[in-house]
Amino acid sequence: MFKIEEKEVSELPKFYATAEIAAMLKMNPQVIARKLQKGEIVAYKIGKDWRVSEKELFSWLERHSNQARNDPGAKVVRNFMNNGRITALPAQRKKRRYLLEHILRRFEMNQVYAEKQVNSIIGEMFEDFCTVRREFIMNGMMTRTGGKYIRNSSYIFQK
Repeated sequence: MFKIEEKEVSELPKFYATAEIAAMLKMNPQVIARKLQKGEIVAYKIGKDWRVSEKELFSWLERHSNQARNDPGAKVVRNFMNNGRITALPAQRKKRRYLLEHILRRFEMNQVYAEKQVNSIIGEMFEDFCTVRREFIMNGMMTRTGGKYIRNSSYIFQK
């Protein structure tokens, strides 16, 4: 017979049933079931009930939180991103800054970067790294001294 150690059981992922999710979120179980059937939440059907892993449940909650909906910057970033890359920099200054700030978050505060490093980090998200690098300097997001770049600690992100 197969035995599972108590330690191994605690390492197994936790799964929630439809009714458990509905109770936790104070929602109607039918609403949850509909979301599961439509595939909005990644789940597994076992018998007549759906099971959702804790990881997938939290992932779904993060994507559908009020904070993300009420944050105009997050919406702009979502609209201009595809597969983790920025498709274009918008012409509108405010929207453009949201995207620049999104890229800027990849740079550590008080760390000195060579131009090649800056190009590489920006290039992971957007192909025109020269424009982004120039915008960082023009908007006071970074400072440049002799080919070395540093994130400006006094830069205030827009709301």
